[in-house]
Amino acid sequence: MQFKIDENMPIEIAEMFTNAGHDAKTVNEQRLQGVKHTILIKVCKNENRALVTLDTDFSDIGAYPPQEFSGIIVLRLGSQAKRHVMEVFRRIISLIDVEPLVQHLWVVEETAIRIRGEDD
Repeated sequence: MQFKIDENMPIEIAEMFTNAGHDAKTVNEQRLQGVKHTILIKVCKNENRALVTLDTDFSDIGAYPPQEFSGIIVLRLGSQAKRHVMEVFRRIISLIDVEPLVQHLWVVEETAIRIRGEDD
């Protein structure tokens, strides 16, 4: 799969994806820092990349219907400290290959993942 790592995420997340056999690009390496959400999600859609972000605005299925995208992963965590984000992500990365992501929204919390898609 292909992923776009938002600027609010540790860049090491891209390395985790690469190590797991996926293609990952960061918002920073594509010079998309600070762009509007609508532009960022359009770039993801055009590139067939799932977005990985801490920005909870992307969990609004009215504004960002999951069935229109290659996947959206929103981390909704009590702490956005780099160490904590990395720890949570290490626990979920293996699920990428077994749970539906394309045309789905994942809302990741410390102890749970809610997956929304076309069946919802």
